[in-house]
Amino acid sequence: MIVGSSGQQLGVMKLNDALKHAQSLGLDLVEVAPTAVPPVCRIVDYGKFKYEQAKHDKEKRNTGSKLKEIKFRVNIDSHDYETKLRHAEEFLDKGNKVRVQLQYRGREMAHQELGVELMHEIKRDLASMAAVEQEPKQQGRNVTMTLAPLPANKRKRNFLPDRELTPLDEMDKDDEEDDDDTDAEAEVKP
Repeated sequence: MIVGSSGQQLGVMKLNDALKHAQSLGLDLVEVAPTAVPPVCRIVDYGKFKYEQAKHDKEKRNTGSKLKEIKFRVNIDSHDYETKLRHAEEFLDKGNKVRVQLQYRGREMAHQELGVELMHEIKRDLASMAAVEQEPKQQGRNVTMTLAPLPANKRKRNFLPDRELTPLDEMDKDDEEDDDDTDAEAEVKP
């Protein structure tokens, strides 16, 4: 299949005919889908084609390097903790880095060991999804830690989203027939 420079399909052609057609236009014949049957080629300016492809690859690489932030408190409930870890896993699964921030309030500063323990627990729970890029570091009332995603083939999610409830099994036909009989009797009685 040959696709012209304007995007129109020129159909299936022999290689020599396609090359002659591309040369008559002053352009190049570039194979874009070699595994397709028949292979797909385009008639384009090769330099411009390579430039556009490099630009597209660069954009693709840059989108995965965003930094997301998740905030925790020392007295977080277990359900809230799991929800925040589920979000962190989603971010890491998409290739984003995650900054975990723990904030102390008021008298919580007197028990900073609870915060350190929580950060270590977060690190343990996300170990199958991320590697620690920056160890927990205290800055005033905040403790921050940065996590970078593991390679895609090594990631394993532990906090999966809640599954939908499965529908109830259908009742046996015998049970349905019995229910129909009782309804009929109820209607007959005055």
